[in-house]
Amino acid sequence: MSSEMKMSVSSIVNSNGKREIYVLFTQGECSAEGRLSDYKMISSKGFTAQETAALETYMRQETNTILRMAKNINVLDAFLNH
Repeated sequence: MSSEMKMSVSSIVNSNGKREIYVLFTQGECSAEGRLSDYKMISSKGFTAQETAALETYMRQETNTILRMAKNINVLDAFLNH
């Protein structure tokens, strides 16, 4: 793939009674959404199984960075600026 990989991180949300962070990876027409609590992709379109596994590994290795990003999201500001 030639286009740049982009990552978006959700704020911390409550899902089924537990706190969760979702991570969206996009590259061109490909996208994959992961759940930080178990480092699993919950949806994927266009990525190979090997690429999806690499994204799961990335989430596991960068947990602290992703958590810090999620904690810094101000949901109201994000909503009002769109």
